[in-house]
Amino acid sequence: MDTYLAGASLPELSGQVIAVIAPHAGHRYSGAVAAHAFAALRGRKPDLVAVVSPFHNFAPYPLITTSHRAYATPLGSILVDQTALAELQNHLPIPITPVRNDKEHSLEIELPFLQRALKHEFKLLPIMVRAQEREVAQKLGEALAHTLENKNAVLVASTDLSHFYNQQTANRLDHEMLRRIESFDPASVFDAEETGKGFACGHAAVAAVMWAAKQLGANKVQTLHYATSGDVTGDHSSVVGYGAVAISKTIYRKGII
Repeated sequence: MDTYLAGASLPELSGQVIAVIAPHAGHRYSGAVAAHAFAALRGRKPDLVAVVSPFHNFAPYPLITTSHRAYATPLGSILVDQTALAELQNHLPIPITPVRNDKEHSLEIELPFLQRALKHEFKLLPIMVRAQEREVAQKLGEALAHTLENKNAVLVASTDLSHFYNQQTANRLDHEMLRRIESFDPASVFDAEETGKGFACGHAAVAAVMWAAKQLGANKVQTLHYATSGDVTGDHSSVVGYGAVAISKTIYRKGII
């Protein structure tokens, strides 16, 4: 984690980063890209981190959380904020179902990066999105904003981009999806997915975080880094795309940014 974070070279970030989008493949494949997203959070000291990810396995529930009290990594344990979870459910007409021993990796893979980038104790608000509908994502995003608006918190959306196209095709699809994300229009993320112009396995999680960040006052989205698994393995015939994105709140005051 430290090597990847040290190697992350960021563009100039204006304002306060309140949300990031990071890939969730194995660390050896997507870690160098993910590090750019988490490096953008260095200096932040949130009390709460909401991580929103897809749920790749079958489950008869639209939204899922863990029923365990904490997540453990080799770097230590992160407590789940049960109060924040209850508050989120109060703002949300869709049930969040607690599950034990889930096999979902896309949320857990982000945790060691958070532990090393933030380097202080924080609690976790973990949400896994199984239902990939825009209405679910929008309602989740709005509820997240209400839950986090008076808290010292940051958001993380977990997603990879296109899967198993050749490098040239993946670059085209992924840059279109990143362009949609940079437009800060969550609905256009769904449009890209539905029309085949760009893909992201966590597009609903990304859109939910975008809706939440918008409501929390964010006004700038920047792509920090992009690569594919082929850039790591050397095999460009069938790759997975990875993007790191920062969503910031820039305050304009008397002509000064």
